[in-house]
Amino acid sequence: MDTKARQPKLGLREKYRLLTRDLGWDPTYQTRETLYPYAEYEGIKIHDWDKWEDPFRLTMDAYWKYQSEKDRKFYAILDAHAQNNGHLNITDARYLSAIKLFLQAISPGEYTSHQGFSRAGRELPGVGTQVACQMQALDELRHAQTQIHALSNYNRFYNGFHAFVQQRDRMWYNSVPRSFFDDAMTGGPFEFVVAIAFAFEYVLTNLLFVPFMSGAAYNGDMSTVTFGFSAQSDEARHMTLGLESIKFLLEQDPANVPIVQGWLDKWFWRGLRLLSLVGTMMDYMLPKRVMSWAEAWNIYGEENGSALFKDLARYGIRKPKGWEDASKGRDHISHQFMLGLYQWSFGTAFHGWIPTDEEFAWLSEKYPDTFDRYYRPRWNELRKLAAAGTPFKNYGLPMLCQTCQLPCLFTEPDDPTTLCHREVEYKGERYHFCSSHCQEIFDHEPEKYVQAWLPMNQLTQGTSGGGGLENWMKYVNLVDGQDNGDFEGSQDQRNFAQWKHNSVSNQA
Repeated sequence: MDTKARQPKLGLREKYRLLTRDLGWDPTYQTRETLYPYAEYEGIKIHDWDKWEDPFRLTMDAYWKYQSEKDRKFYAILDAHAQNNGHLNITDARYLSAIKLFLQAISPGEYTSHQGFSRAGRELPGVGTQVACQMQALDELRHAQTQIHALSNYNRFYNGFHAFVQQRDRMWYNSVPRSFFDDAMTGGPFEFVVAIAFAFEYVLTNLLFVPFMSGAAYNGDMSTVTFGFSAQSDEARHMTLGLESIKFLLEQDPANVPIVQGWLDKWFWRGLRLLSLVGTMMDYMLPKRVMSWAEAWNIYGEENGSALFKDLARYGIRKPKGWEDASKGRDHISHQFMLGLYQWSFGTAFHGWIPTDEEFAWLSEKYPDTFDRYYRPRWNELRKLAAAGTPFKNYGLPMLCQTCQLPCLFTEPDDPTTLCHREVEYKGERYHFCSSHCQEIFDHEPEKYVQAWLPMNQLTQGTSGGGGLENWMKYVNLVDGQDNGDFEGSQDQRNFAQWKHNSVSNQA
């Protein structure tokens, strides 16, 4: 009787190759250049796509099982949060301004990333990169869905959540994250991967998710914490894949180094300007604060980033151009941006307010060299105006940066008393910038950025609802007196106080 030969058990590497790499094929009746027309036009040279290594070696069947288990846990906790009046467990309704900003600005960006990685997976020839892009595209889509589902419960009780989809496209401050992701999407596939998978996911994502989710936990928002925990394992994988992608490009050919370095210079600065929204949330919008933006930058920027670029130095990569200016601005950007949001609070889908004395003391402690000297006097003046019944509202239209689309309200890196403003004339038109780095990005690709959709320009041209503040508010689905304005005396403040009182009172 013949003994059947037993096949040796496949190792993880062999099994992964069979279920991913070996599913690819070589074209016959079409050339690779025809199938992948964007693989070479950016100037990146790839000699061996098989050198791409996925450190997780996650197959698609394992991926679906893993994600479905996370979803079961996520929606069970979310259901419990809704049934137990989780909307009353937050520290203060002011906190929801941060959540509204996140839903309007970040969640749609997750969906755009899903589209971008789907496209990159089609345009990059390597089977390993195609699988990695496919999984990350699915992750980004899931993140957008879980964030929207988690925060939708607040829409039942608080203002400012009802029109986040339209406001993503029309609200002035949402043009900042929208332009960031659209800029990445309109680059080539290699630039997109460097921009999102590395510059944003690896270099900057901890500055977004770690302080944000910690702040949610400190302020009793278990709905936001739940989607943060559910996404965190994905983010860890994204960061690892981002680092792998950058090393893969640098190891393939020395000619790739200057191209990648230019992209790092650009996308670090673009990402940093986007995260000014996060710094403002950390320093001003959390009733119970975790850490300051300056502390977060020191940990996740200076310490982690310095170690990262020290590691990449062997490939010829240095720190991004704007690194030093970012370090100089860490003590200023959140204060400058919050002062802007307060004076334009009539035009936002969340509330503004003047910090309390206790919050002033915290800001003075965290920013001992800058807050009392430059920013407390401004807040004190605004407080006097509010006490006199004439709160300051700036109905003038701010000048927007042509590149990052933030208002030009930041100061010179070495002089916090001087507004930073750069301008360039191109084909008979004058363009304005909030920093030298934004101007350099424009100078490198002017034909791209002259097409920027700037909301303030559209308003003056009458294309945002027909002109006038009232028509603009209708255009952006902003309910005046409910979604916007001062927190003090707002419907959100009154309702929250009444609901909290009823929850501990015998009175109906």
